[in-house]
Amino acid sequence: MDRDDLAGRKILIVEDETAVAMLLEDMIGDIGCTVIGPAAQIADALAIIERVPVDAAVLDVNLNGSTSYRIADALAARRLPFLFITGYGEAGLEPAYRGHPVVQKPFTTEVLQQALKELKGELDPAPLPD
Repeated sequence: MDRDDLAGRKILIVEDETAVAMLLEDMIGDIGCTVIGPAAQIADALAIIERVPVDAAVLDVNLNGSTSYRIADALAARRLPFLFITGYGEAGLEPAYRGHPVVQKPFTTEVLQQALKELKGELDPAPLPD
């Protein structure tokens, strides 16, 4: 798979640190995806999910002292794939959320791109029966 496999995908960014959100916007744009957001608060992210079509999301686990698990639950209810970003890796997730893709901060564009490609199977619709 190359960069074109992700071209045009609408990726929601949920990140409360402005500098990190801007970096994510650049990385996701460089990968060829369309940036949705970023949202810095849970309520903002939930509102975006309700009104804007997204293909997937990148969720910072810690948002101003709260967690992004409500957002993850809303995405899962809509069968939308997501990955977490955190400085603590998978060990920093509550047990119920372990097993979801995690990218540990700091990371490169290449690492983020690979993680999004791994979500790609969930992004693509199932083939129609013959």
